[in-house]
Amino acid sequence: MENKKTKWLIYTVLVGLIPILSRIFVWSVTESGVVSLIMASDFIAFGLILHISNINEIEHLADDEKSWKTVQNGVSITFIAFYSVLFALIMISEGVPSFIDIKAIKNCAVGLAVISFLISFSVFHRISKIAANEEIA
Repeated sequence: MENKKTKWLIYTVLVGLIPILSRIFVWSVTESGVVSLIMASDFIAFGLILHISNINEIEHLADDEKSWKTVQNGVSITFIAFYSVLFALIMISEGVPSFIDIKAIKNCAVGLAVISFLISFSVFHRISKIAANEEIA
């Protein structure tokens, strides 16, 4: 049961955190003001990785979980759409900085990433329980 969660933590969460952790490391060793500590794009990448992982893992479940799979895939696709809109807004802000409140985008990206982490944790918790039940049977 814990094997699935451990793999999720290492292969999904840790890999997804690479942009955020890299930025923190670079920020800590550079002069003040050279690198921003928090950028929305890093959290967008993290959220996308979590939801793509959810979709991929859910596809391998048996059909007796069909309704739950459909809901979870729908949730992940919805979040991927939200992240895509945030990313598009970041690109627009590069051309027209006054058009977009980049701080609001950053707050939205961080908030969505936290929610995505909780959703992904719950998905992998359930998948771990299903896998443990299959091993017992």
